[in-house]
Amino acid sequence: MREGHSYPRELVAFIYARWRDEAFLDRVCPEREQGNPQLPERGVLEQVISTCYQASLLREEERPVMFRLIIRDSYLFAAQEGPPTGMHRLIFSRTRPFNEYELHRLAPAADFYRTLIGIFIDPALGAQIWGLLHSGTRWMHAVYGGRKTSPPMPPSLVVYVTGPGQISVCIGDEIIASLNGGQINCPTLDVFNSDWMRKSLSPLNDETFALHRKARQRAERPWADLDPEFGSKIGQQAIRRIISVIRNSNHGGLLVYLPADMADEIMEQNPYLTLKYQFLEFDSRQRFLSLTLRIMNTLAEINESAAAEGRMVGWHEYVNSKNENIALLDEAIFDVAHFIAALSAVDGAVVITKRQELLGFGGVISGDLDSVGMVAHALDTEGGQCESVLSEGVGTRHRAAYRLCQRLHQAIAIVISQDESVQIVRWHNGSVTYWDQVPTGVPGF
Repeated sequence: MREGHSYPRELVAFIYARWRDEAFLDRVCPEREQGNPQLPERGVLEQVISTCYQASLLREEERPVMFRLIIRDSYLFAAQEGPPTGMHRLIFSRTRPFNEYELHRLAPAADFYRTLIGIFIDPALGAQIWGLLHSGTRWMHAVYGGRKTSPPMPPSLVVYVTGPGQISVCIGDEIIASLNGGQINCPTLDVFNSDWMRKSLSPLNDETFALHRKARQRAERPWADLDPEFGSKIGQQAIRRIISVIRNSNHGGLLVYLPADMADEIMEQNPYLTLKYQFLEFDSRQRFLSLTLRIMNTLAEINESAAAEGRMVGWHEYVNSKNENIALLDEAIFDVAHFIAALSAVDGAVVITKRQELLGFGGVISGDLDSVGMVAHALDTEGGQCESVLSEGVGTRHRAAYRLCQRLHQAIAIVISQDESVQIVRWHNGSVTYWDQVPTGVPGF
């Protein structure tokens, strides 16, 4: 990363450099045999990004200007489609000039979470605005956690403007790079795709799957076979939702996940942390587990055709299910996620076991635990590549999480800062290690 501040021209140069990276293109353009998506000419792309940057510096009734923009000809969108399963194309009777003032005027009408501003490249005039593209809000489920599927974004450049100087550029749904605070950032590590995270959630998955098998044996009709990793996927999505809600609250928070067999110890006096607000050991403390089990049972029960065909069902069938019971259970599980996120507004940690049992909140990590001078910064999802950094440059929450993970090697701490950055901390390869998710300018990314 270059030193100093970066601006639209540097962002465009970075995008062009990434476009020459074959590994990057394989990831963002999996169907490359049909041809690589083409970038606009460099000067045109600089004009587009620079104009978006200037628009981001304007204000709309004391609110920051926010919008999404797609570079794609209007005729490439179907005229009869619309949300939630398609894109609703609305073409202006005459094109509008593409400049920061027009974007400033259109932004309030083009709600960031529902609508994109459509532009095309005129050979003579450059970028021009052709109209609006209504996408609906389902695209956010991939970011914030959720089961609803969204219509795939076409393989065209999409620009997100979320505040002064905050710009992200994507190809379809895949982010290329962002400009935030004068720094260019690449896509964040998705730690939830790592093997170690999957193994960390395995206690919940193993328990619910065992209970599911017992329910299956009692069923009067054949149930479909479930993907053995389905329970873990539900857990991952719930944690994503908790994190995103805390990030958007702008107050920060600390989540601590502990081994299930430590539940009783943590509720008593212990050398690790003091839990100010404790929940009694009733079934309600295990609501997440019970909801996960009900989802698993319902999904297996309603897929009779898969059972007859001997076909396994899992996440794909879940996100595409139109079953009312599945929809209600999905809503319930994310209500729990929002409830847990709200607890983080109180000073201290929200403490949960790895089987998603909510122990309490307001947890104060002991100051008697040994301090941590150096920590490892993971540079990939599995922590195979790390760099050593001093811990003194972070806040109180981070240092407390480091101390806890140094003492409790099975703990996982998720630290959400007020600036929306997220660190996932654990003991890894003999040292406290964190995975840093840098805000990219796209809410929740």
